[in-house]
Amino acid sequence: MGAIFDDELKRLRSHFMEMGIDASEQIYQATKAFTDKNTALAQQVLSADSKLNDEEIRLEKQALKLMALQQPVATDFRKIISILKASSDIERLGDYATHIARAAINLSATADDDQIEDQIERMMMIVRQMLERVMDAYVYTDEQQAYEVANEDLKVDLIYVQQQDAIMRALQQGTAVQSYGTYLAVIRYLERAGDHIVNLAEWIIYSGSGKLVELNPGKADPTMVKRELEEQED
Repeated sequence: MGAIFDDELKRLRSHFMEMGIDASEQIYQATKAFTDKNTALAQQVLSADSKLNDEEIRLEKQALKLMALQQPVATDFRKIISILKASSDIERLGDYATHIARAAINLSATADDDQIEDQIERMMMIVRQMLERVMDAYVYTDEQQAYEVANEDLKVDLIYVQQQDAIMRALQQGTAVQSYGTYLAVIRYLERAGDHIVNLAEWIIYSGSGKLVELNPGKADPTMVKRELEEQED
């Protein structure tokens, strides 16, 4: 393809990277607002809710225009399609950040399960690291790193299962039902965020090879999380 196409593709990738950076920051700010019970910070996250939506629309228009005017060959077409598809996953990450921010506002000020809140922060850190690594892999179409990021999601699934069990026990005991219900929702949002980052890794593979693969280890083999739990207990 010509220089014009290359320049436009670089611009598309740059906008895509901006989306990833913004999503990572929103997830961090929302989770911090939740664990710190900082409603002002949560409101800031909610105020920025439309930013990723607007960025996705702009990127979609840019991608469609690039395909229509430049008529890319198969390899370049896959690069554009992978970014277009992956932008929807990043937008979903922004949605989860918004859900967590709303949970922060609704969380009782007396909720103080430090153990669960520490694990929520740990989940958030793993999710952010996964997102940063997968965005880096996009720049270089690094399929090996894409596979490595996907495997990291098993850590998120493991924390989710462990904390889900702890929360359900607390709910059965009738302990602060509303607060623990909110904890349950937040770990689910973070678990789903991990899944969408795995989707990003899958689009990297598609961009490089044209293959559609299932990289989510916990979804491909649900017994993996159970085995990890059993090994920890031994």
